[in-house]
Amino acid sequence: MVKKKQAKPRKRIWRYLTGGLLLLVLAAGAGLWAARTALVQPLAVGEDGLRFEVASGSNLSRALRDLADEGVIRWPRVVLAYAYWQEETGIHAGEYLLPYGSNAMDLVARLNRGDVTRYRLTLVEGWTFRQALDQVRAGRNIVKSEAGSSVESATNALGLAADSAEGWIFPDTYIYRSGTTDIELLRQAHERMQQVLKQEWQARDENLPYDSPYEALIMASLIEKETGQPSERSEIAGVFVRRLNKGMRLQTDPTVIYGLGEDFDGNLTRVHLRQPTPYNTYVINGLPPTPIALPGRDSIRAALNPKAGDSLYFVGKGDGSHHFSATLTEHNRAVREYQLKRRADYRSSPAKGN
Repeated sequence: MVKKKQAKPRKRIWRYLTGGLLLLVLAAGAGLWAARTALVQPLAVGEDGLRFEVASGSNLSRALRDLADEGVIRWPRVVLAYAYWQEETGIHAGEYLLPYGSNAMDLVARLNRGDVTRYRLTLVEGWTFRQALDQVRAGRNIVKSEAGSSVESATNALGLAADSAEGWIFPDTYIYRSGTTDIELLRQAHERMQQVLKQEWQARDENLPYDSPYEALIMASLIEKETGQPSERSEIAGVFVRRLNKGMRLQTDPTVIYGLGEDFDGNLTRVHLRQPTPYNTYVINGLPPTPIALPGRDSIRAALNPKAGDSLYFVGKGDGSHHFSATLTEHNRAVREYQLKRRADYRSSPAKGN
């Protein structure tokens, strides 16, 4: 009987090592294939894309786990390892829109860049602070804070003196992220107004009847409310400035309406013109105590650069423009023509498209 030769120990060890190495190579290859698949294959996102929120204080690891729990990505640890390898572990809070067809690498890049969804909100010239506050709080994905729950609390949060918020919000279109609070956006608009007023004040004409930029802001709000045709702003400013310089009352209807507040029903009467309020410029001398609306840059510029001339009066013509007069006689004639015999389509602002 012939005995089989025993394999030498060295050969047996080599065979085991070779087999193990092959298994490791196969496992590594499978791992690399899985990792590549996890990174490049489209994520589970519908045709309309996926909107998701990253909370303030979150990190990439937590965001990836949350998306994995929702079935959007697989192998979140692989994606996290890729982010570390790419040095793209930064993340920004906010709402994201992940388009259809995006992969994990796209996701990491968006989170690292902070490509959050942004929203637009417009504050309109001539609005009051209350209207602006309501518009801000109605903004999409704006966080309504307790500080923004009323005009009084918002005024305090902005660091303004009581009853002095009017006019201090710059009317413009603002871009913001999801999660922005009402006060954060108002503060941005307030700082913008301060900046614009400072710039325009530095470029003002000489010999103006203002003791401070705030008085110019008050005047700008009157111009904003009186102007129907943008080209008339500086001419209206000229009338108001000349009246102040001559000690004449401004006698502008928008101040009467503002002073009436909620008591105004849309019909301004002679009784209203004689009714004493701090804002009734038919009764008081000089400027009202605060602005009456949000003035835009053009109205601020007009207040600080009024048009030269001799007109002291103006009256609406019914098409959004005004007739300007240098004498009371001429003005009364214009009132009879344009006000006492009002046309059927009379309007204080230009028709749309004009």
